Amino acid sequence: MVDWSIARRVAGRVARAEDRVQSPGVDLLALAAEFEPRVSEYTQLVPVEPIPLPELVSRQGWAGANFEAMAELMQPVEDRMEERLEKIGPLAGPLRAGAGAALAVELGLVVGYMSQRVLGQYELSLIAGTANPRLLFVGTNLIGAAATLDVDREAFVRWVTVHELTHAMQFGGVPWLRDHMGGLLKEYLETADVKLDSSDDEPEPAEEVASSNGAASSRRSGGLLGGAIEKLRALDVPDPSELAERFRDGGLAALVQTDEQRDVMERMQAAMAVVEGHAEHVMDALAPELVPQHEGLRAAMDARRQSRSAPERVLMRLLGMEMKLRQYKVGKEFCDAVVADAGIEGLNRVWKGPEALPTLAELERPGDWLRRSEDPQPKCAI
Repeated sequence: MVDWSIARRVAGRVARAEDRVQSPGVDLLALAAEFEPRVSEYTQLVPVEPIPLPELVSRQGWAGANFEAMAELMQPVEDRMEERLEKIGPLAGPLRAGAGAALAVELGLVVGYMSQRVLGQYELSLIAGTANPRLLFVGTNLIGAAATLDVDREAFVRWVTVHELTHAMQFGGVPWLRDHMGGLLKEYLETADVKLDSSDDEPEPAEEVASSNGAASSRRSGGLLGGAIEKLRALDVPDPSELAERFRDGGLAALVQTDEQRDVMERMQAAMAVVEGHAEHVMDALAPELVPQHEGLRAAMDARRQSRSAPERVLMRLLGMEMKLRQYKVGKEFCDAVVADAGIEGLNRVWKGPEALPTLAELERPGDWLRRSEDPQPKCAI
């Protein structure tokens, strides 16, 4: 249903960069070979398979890799939407096309915006697992971020490399982590209640839907097909803040979160906070040894994450990315506190199994989690 060609076009426009790979002037292959044993030694995690070699990509290259994974993630949502469309009858075809275009524009906006910000990514498919993991670095963004933050570029790239290698160690060295995260994500998406628009449950007269050639004049057609046309016109608007204004109402296809989904989402957020916070902790712990001129990098990175213009903050709220930034902060504070109290061995209790992961409440109270995790077979507090 999703028109991925439209999604790629939108992402390309929003990315605001030519589709070419820029080198940050640092040998990433050499860095990975140097850092991998040190990251493994500190984290006490050993990947069961070789870690993928680092790849320099453009913003569009990063977007393309993520669209491949996203196509798998979106399948349950598309299936649910198809179920709703089948009940509509003869108008299902036009509505399907409109919904597919609208979803494509919204997904393109998300991926295109993120392609401007992401520095590196350990990319792997959490659900289907059909593609091999990749270790991606967006050269354009590494160069731009180092310049904007006024930090040494090589030091910055080395520091970011430690972060991404830590993610590779996590998913490569903790056998259950990938399946657990994928299971939560699949559970969430498979229970998604898709609504085509706010009047989805109250069908309108067929003659009204079909009026004015079945396009923007009817309330339903205007909300779906007409809205899709308006969003397609946004392809000519390169400014994400202007796109955000168009998407303020949440788009034409919305996922309605149930109590069950809220519980799953909380578990996902807690797990991701640990994954991100652990990587943040490791990059700071190893910086004095592996990153010359590392002083000031943490303060600069934190400032980068907080320094957003008003329109950009609106867009981040729209895309749900504020929670992502909070995961870095809360997760790192949790990991720092646990290591200060119980060492890296204490922190590594999180990798015993899904039941050992902290809850959202325990992330704020690391001492409570430490006491619970002292049990050889910790009981899940979720």
